[in-house]
Amino acid sequence: MADTDLAARLRAVDWPRVAAALDERGVARLPNLLTPAECGRLAALWEDRARFRSAVVMECVRFGRGEYRYFARPLPAVVARLRAALYPPLAAIANRWRATLGGDAPFPERLDRFLARCAAHGQRRPTPLLLRYGVGDFNRLHQDLYGRVAFPLQVAIGLDRPGRDYEGGEFLLLEQRPRMQSRGTAITLAQGEAVVFPSWARPVAGRRGASRATMRHGASEVTRGVRRVLGIIFHDAA
Repeated sequence: MADTDLAARLRAVDWPRVAAALDERGVARLPNLLTPAECGRLAALWEDRARFRSAVVMECVRFGRGEYRYFARPLPAVVARLRAALYPPLAAIANRWRATLGGDAPFPERLDRFLARCAAHGQRRPTPLLLRYGVGDFNRLHQDLYGRVAFPLQVAIGLDRPGRDYEGGEFLLLEQRPRMQSRGTAITLAQGEAVVFPSWARPVAGRRGASRATMRHGASEVTRGVRRVLGIIFHDAA
């Protein structure tokens, strides 16, 4: 039943609205994508080190404070389903952006074919991850690029309840357009809510046609409790 419910939620996503929000604001919200029970099961995986291929303590590499862990294969079933189901509609948006900004070959319609392209360029390590932030932890603004092949959109899903499980820890997005000062966006993710955002750049319309806006994302400081996030990146790492 849970698999059926998740499939129904994914089918119910209003993708034209998502595409319009990404075009207009560079970010789109998908409320109630996961149930509280699904969020709890995913968050509990943090304690099972065998489920992860590597861990990064952010303070050690000056990425901020906190820790994130990349899942090993096989990915948890719900993560694999989300990654495979979210990819096709996002690939349609990515190909439209590619037609505007230029780039390499079009993105395949299916995730397995895109991952085969990653593998052909030596990118075979899975990139979906869990992030954990405690009090005082934060994530500096960055881009998630792991090799020559990269998908221009990614997803983050909140696993805890803001205001109850933690405070602070807003999702941050910074946009830099040509010849303009930067614009920042801060989003408090509800439990089970997903946010779709650009991995490194997006097209923006202007009086002289479209231009490229550089994007970076991160998280503000957690001031109370623990905040955990599922990150879904579609390209694999070298």
